[in-house]
Amino acid sequence: MPSAEPNLNPPSVRIVTLGCAKNDVDSEEIAGVLASDGYQTTVGARADVVVINTCGFLEASKQESIRAVREAVKQKKAGLVKKVIVAGCLTQRLGMEMAKLAPGADAYIGVGQMARFHELANQVRKSQETLFDLAPPHHRWADVGTRARSGKPWSAYLKVSEGCDHKCTFCTIPSFRGRHESKSIERVLAEAHHLAASGVKEINLIAQDVTQYGFDLYKEFTLPKLLRQLNQIEGIEWIRILYFYPNRLTDEVIDAMASCQKVAKYIDIPLQHANPQVLARMKRPWDGERYLGLFEKVRSVIPEVAIRTTFIVGFPGETDEEFESLVEFCKAAKLDRVGAFLFSREEGTPSADMPEQIPHRVKEARFARLMEAQKAISFQKNSDWVGRSMRVLFEERREGWSIGRSHRDAPDIDGLVFLPNLVEPGTMMDVKIGGHDDYDLTAEPLPGIAAKSEEGRSSLRPLRQVAPQLPQ
Repeated sequence: MPSAEPNLNPPSVRIVTLGCAKNDVDSEEIAGVLASDGYQTTVGARADVVVINTCGFLEASKQESIRAVREAVKQKKAGLVKKVIVAGCLTQRLGMEMAKLAPGADAYIGVGQMARFHELANQVRKSQETLFDLAPPHHRWADVGTRARSGKPWSAYLKVSEGCDHKCTFCTIPSFRGRHESKSIERVLAEAHHLAASGVKEINLIAQDVTQYGFDLYKEFTLPKLLRQLNQIEGIEWIRILYFYPNRLTDEVIDAMASCQKVAKYIDIPLQHANPQVLARMKRPWDGERYLGLFEKVRSVIPEVAIRTTFIVGFPGETDEEFESLVEFCKAAKLDRVGAFLFSREEGTPSADMPEQIPHRVKEARFARLMEAQKAISFQKNSDWVGRSMRVLFEERREGWSIGRSHRDAPDIDGLVFLPNLVEPGTMMDVKIGGHDDYDLTAEPLPGIAAKSEEGRSSLRPLRQVAPQLPQ
């Protein structure tokens, strides 16, 4: 356990987080563990310790992480920083090679070490030797309540498991995050109660495959049970689920989502493709026809559900016909939200060595065509909400607008709702939808709620330049 002794001259730590929301949670746990041991978090240039929490998902994220490490080492040489710790996914993925690509750091630490990060940091500060802690992942969850929140106080991610057991041929994550490991249901509930007590209204359950939750501990898929218990926590108003695996979105899960009032009617289910031949090469389940059947079932039980997916374009061997079948699937599925990214040839994955790699220019053209097709669908989906009311969590005020998210919008990746009314950030309220564009909605107060409007307000477009979102 971290020391509770007061420190009259506390060491300072700056944490640089790269990558996805799961890394954000890890960094908040690291910050909390260090704070409990007397460290003081800083955002300034000078720091006793800089921690780079790296991302190793794609080549682009790898290069970003390496640049961040090199910059921290440069600051160390300039005397601004005393020690540099490189941690997280890319360090775990590359192992000792990380020290060759980004030399000069004082420690290279893999994933899953949050609960003992104070021990590692103290060891690094006392030693002149470079520390390497790159054992296979074994996730040590930090104590409930230790986490130092850094995001919006009304919305939080809650990690329910780590790792992944799937064998997708394009994905690097199992190689550095390890096998699937669930938190106990008691631990998840304790975290949720703690977050609610701190003022959190929206909990975003996050895992590489949330539908596998609990199977390793209880020998049954436990997500429905977890949702029903979370639904009873006072103070929590939305429970959002990220991410579903296609063949595990079962009737039991759908029924739990439908019956639990606080569970956001939102499904993020990364399909990656719809063509059966491409999916077979990816080692992904099912095909487009079964996906359409699944969506029909979900919509029949949860009529207001918002469904989001992500696709990979330009997977090795993807023919023009296979890509066109993806576009046709997208038109038939009529999904609320679609993200896409270009296939990235990642070293160590089976797809990196597959024949018939697709030229970059072809990938870009296919990406543009897919997103253009989806834009028309998104426009129509948004138009269906005009004249209806929806509940919105407002998070920002800018240029006379209050800006928030509905149940259809996960943090940072989906659309926004703009209200010409100054609402306190963190407020959840019902509004009436009055307009829309391709990705966002405009709203007006319901009768009885006065608007604090301004003359000459700017249009929606200058406030937010909308572009297709890339998945983490």
